[in-house]
Amino acid sequence: MAEAIRTTEKLATFSEHWTPKIVGAFNGHDLMAVKVKGEFVWHDQADTDDFFMVLKGALRTDLPDGAVTLNEGDIYVVPKGVQHRPVADEEAHLLLIEPAGTPNTGDPATAPVAATISGASPASASTNAAASSAINRVASAA
Repeated sequence: MAEAIRTTEKLATFSEHWTPKIVGAFNGHDLMAVKVKGEFVWHDQADTDDFFMVLKGALRTDLPDGAVTLNEGDIYVVPKGVQHRPVADEEAHLLLIEPAGTPNTGDPATAPVAATISGASPASASTNAAASSAINRVASAA
């Protein structure tokens, strides 16, 4: 039976920041919910754009030539290859959409690759299983 993805319910299942959780998938892309607070690292995605939608709170994305501020319901897409740093002064909840298995720092050696939340599409779960140790490496380094 078809069901809606209830992002509010999914976000209530975890508390850590900057560790995206896969809540669904489509056309080879992961739909990820993430809680953020503080500064993330400066990074870029060499092979893909970076999609951000604010579900709750506010997010500032620092760019080399300025910043973009997003509030609830706002979307911003960072073009591939552009350095950026997401910052949330208070906890914010985001929806991210990226090709399955894309490391959120652009570097698979250091990125916390998204884990799958129970009930999410199994198609992307195997893509991320091999990279689950990266989550612990980055979390312990933060």
